[in-house]
Parts: sequence; structure tokens; C-alpha cells
Amino acid sequence: ALSTEVEAVNMEEITGAQIIAEALKAQNVEYMFGIVGVPVIEVAMAVQGVGIKYVGMRNEQAACYAASAVGYLTGRPAVCLVVSGPGLIHALGGMANANMNCWPVVVIGGSSDQNQETMGAFQEFPQVYALLGSLLSVMDCARAQAVRSSIYGRPGACYVDVSGDMVTARVDRARVRSGFLFSAPCCPPPPVSLAHPKAVTEAVAMLKTSKQPLVIVGKGAAYSRAEDEVQELVELCGLPFLPTPMGKGVLPDDHPQCVAAARSRALLQADVVVLLGARLNWILHFGLPPRFNPQVKVIQVDICAEELGNNVKPAVALLGDIRNVVSQLLGCFRKDAWRYQSDTMWWRSLKEKMNANERMSKALAAHSSVPMNYYTVFHHIAELLPHDCIIVSEGANTMDIGRTMLYNRLPRHRLDAGTFGTMGVGLGFAIAAALVESGRKTCQRVVCVEGDSAFGFSGMEVETMCRYKLPVIIIVVNNNGIYSGVDPHTWDELGKMGDLTTIVGCVVAPPVTLLPEARYDQVMAAFGGQGFFVRTPQELRSALQLCLDDWERPSLLNVLIDPASDRKQQVVSTLIPFSFNIWF
Repeated sequence: ALSTEVEAVNMEEITGAQIIAEALKAQNVEYMFGIVGVPVIEVAMAVQGVGIKYVGMRNEQAACYAASAVGYLTGRPAVCLVVSGPGLIHALGGMANANMNCWPVVVIGGSSDQNQETMGAFQEFPQVYALLGSLLSVMDCARAQAVRSSIYGRPGACYVDVSGDMVTARVDRARVRSGFLFSAPCCPPPPVSLAHPKAVTEAVAMLKTSKQPLVIVGKGAAYSRAEDEVQELVELCGLPFLPTPMGKGVLPDDHPQCVAAARSRALLQADVVVLLGARLNWILHFGLPPRFNPQVKVIQVDICAEELGNNVKPAVALLGDIRNVVSQLLGCFRKDAWRYQSDTMWWRSLKEKMNANERMSKALAAHSSVPMNYYTVFHHIAELLPHDCIIVSEGANTMDIGRTMLYNRLPRHRLDAGTFGTMGVGLGFAIAAALVESGRKTCQRVVCVEGDSAFGFSGMEVETMCRYKLPVIIIVVNNNGIYSGVDPHTWDELGKMGDLTTIVGCVVAPPVTLLPEARYDQVMAAFGGQGFFVRTPQELRSALQLCLDDWERPSLLNVLIDPASDRKQQVVSTLIPFSFNIWF
């Protein structure tokens, strides 16, 4: 009896929720985003108990977007916590987006008790079968496999399924330790690889013989923290470079060798393209004519072997970590110096096109009429934004035009719809960026530039921003619609004719229209943030400056523009959707 009493005193019970929390803490997980409910409430409470920051969101999709953005910004995954069934299904969009962007995230989903499987339990869903490609058990979570799977090789989403009875089950802590659940050390950063030296030599030789070279900098270079090496390569060799949307900032957009303003000409006429962590998908027109030179030679650098030769066979394939491979190239150029001359016909042609496009954009931005156009709005925003701010952007024209006019000067300081072209990511990304910045010594502003349609996907997350007092500045560029809208007068006339959902005589409210002059600013104000209703350039500048000066609460500028405002005339591509013909 005495022995039993001693054993009882020495025994310390621990729940499944605590096991998960302590395992995540051991893996240096700092953030968890989610929406609690049965059966994962105890998990959220347990992670708070071990010092992990739990952020309660308003939708699981936005929670997963936020968690994946932390993975991109820090290189270590955050966790998205969801309930079973509908909760997990809502998070699938975020998981798919993370996989397409190659961003690490761990999703932990509750499920029905094991003894209730196939019995029609509360929110029961075949989660294991739906996510077999990224499925790990709670045992693997505790053994660090979840984190390792999300960051090793090509980063992406990893799913951990946890049954409700496992969350609340209790076990002796000593038995847990003896089972090696906590014996695994923190998962180290992914091992980095080098390209084959022969292939590196071939790439250097090809560049040296190029007449019209071009470096394309993708977000893979940003993720690998290759900014110093890429900048040295570009400057040492005198090469023109073009960033992809989230490759912006790896080198400053205002760098003298950036040719983003001549994107179409650069892609079409380059004879050798060095592809650094960018994929030849729809964003880069698949690397095919009529956007690319049919005879272009591609030097492709990628961490993923399966990506090499996708759509276009590379002249040289360099498989390895972007940062390390660029260092290999630099080693060759340091030993045998070579520099592409700045007075070539190629450089003159690119600069001529850049100057012409910039003049056209400035002319559009100079319009003083009200309502404003896109270019006027972005001109004034660009003049006031700090150079080190993080820009989050989504929408069709809002994102595309803003990308050309709002410069990024630091790496990983632009987040947008990305490879998947996902709308609704903006507020989740902005929350993640604001939280990451709040933990740094020098905190930088987060500015979220949204189309009014894009804002609608996750607009309730403004309550999340207010609840956690995140000083995010949201700018809604409001044209009353998706791509384009109608003015209030036309809308009123349509309403007088009857039902706006069907054709009335010869008149119909187009499917792209939204409620004219919707008061998104009042949504922010309702939760305690600052809301501004903006019609003129003067109002825009005044409101934005007030927001930049306020570090205590989030703000939203509802900027009305002409519903007919559009981009400057584009060269239409038949290879990609019209709404995403970027940077022509």
C-alpha cells in the first residue's frame, strides 16, 4: 500500500493536448492561428500555457493563410488549428495555397473520437482520406516529423489528424518520455545542396556568350534568403534583372539594373534567361512564345528536381538551394571576372522602353479628376509609404497596377495572391506580417492594399486586427465591382426597373457589380479601428498620413475610384487569364 502511495505521488499525468503543445514548443513553433471548438479547445489553451502565441481568427481559411505567411516570412512553420469536418474543409484553401507557393505550414485538425468512427459522429468527415498526401498522425507531430515535412525539400502544408479522445486522454508523463515522444531535438533547418560543378561551369560559359541576358528573380530566392548573393551577382556581372511578383524586394525595385518597367520587352528579346527560384508557369507565360524568344536558353536554378524542365527544357539545370548555387556562380566570376557592358544595344533598348512606360504611367497619375483612377491613387500612396513597409496586396487591377507603382526595397516585404492567384489572402497575410514585425526590435508598418471584391472574402478579419491591436493599414481601392463596377446613378436606375438579379427588358446588373460606394470604412470603425471615406487626392493623403502616425490601432481607407478606371492599354496574351496579364 505504501509503494502504491509513493507511485501515485510521483506520477504526473499529462493530456494529449499538453503533449501536442509541448512538442510544438520543442520545435520552436511561435504562432498558432485558428478557430476553437470541439474537440480542439484544450489544444489552444495548452499552447498558450507553454508560451506559444495563439491568434483566434474569424475563418479557418484566413487562419491557414496567416499561418503559411509566417512560414514564408520566418522560414519556420506556424500552426493552423481547426475543428473537424467543416473546419478542416474551410482550411483546405489555405493548405492548397501554401503548397502552390511552397510555404511551410502545419495544420492540426480535430476529428471524432476513435470509437465513433463511421457511426455518424458530430462533424465526422473522412479527413485522413481527404488529405493522405500530407497526413501525419499525432505521434509524428510529437516526433517532429510534421515540422520536418513542411520545411524539407519543397516546402508546403503538412496535416496532423488528432481524434477528440486523444486530446483529452491522460497518461503518465514518465511513460510519455520513455516512449521517445519528447526525445527528438528541435528539427534543424533544411540541409542545403549544391549544383553539380560541371553544370555551374556550363552556366557561366553560357552567360558570358550571351548578347541579351536577363536574370529573373523569383520568390524562391526570397525564401532561401539569397538577397545578398543575388545582388552581388547582378552588380558584379552588370546584368539586367526582372523580379516576379513576390520576388520584388530581393533587390530593390528602384535598383538601376531593375527592368520591371520593360517587362514585356525583356522577356521577349532575352537570349539567355537565368531563372532563380521562379517557375515557368502562368505568371511567366510558361516560358513560351509569343511572350518569350523561341530560341531562348534558360539556365534554371531550383531546389526541386521535378520543376526542372517544366514547360521549357533548360539549357543548363542547376539543382540546389538558390543561395548556395548563386554563391557557386559568384565563385566562378570572382576567379575569372566578366561583366556585361552597360552601353550595349540591349541595355539601350530596355531603358528606352522603361522610360516610355514610366512616362505613360506618370501621365495617368497626373489626372486630377474626381473620382480618381488607379494611377492617381497609387501615385499618392507611393509618395507617403515608408520605404521599409511590408506591402500586402490582392485584387485584379488593384494588385497588378499597384505592383508596378508601389516599390519594395527589402526582401520578403511583398505578399500577394501568389502562384495560385488566390483572392482572400490579404487580411490573413497582413495579420501574420504584423505579428512577426511586432516581435522584432525595429517594427515596420504593414500596409494591405485591397480591391473591394478581394476585401470581401475575409473582411471580418478586421475584428481580429482590432482585438489584438495590430496597427495594420488597409487601403480598399473601391471601384464598386469585380474588375469594374457601375456608378451610383446607373445602379439606382437599374434598381428602379425591378429585380437586379435577372434581365429586365434590355437592362441587367452585370455579375461583376458590387454595391456602389459600400462603406467598408464603417466596418473597421464598428470594431474600434479608424475608418476613412476618401474621394479626393487631398483626402487620401491626409487620411493616410494620420494612419501612418497611429501605431495603436488598425485603420481602413475606403478610397472611391472611377468604376470605369482601367489599366493602360496592354498587349493581350492568349496564354493566361485576362485579369492577370501582369506588368506588360
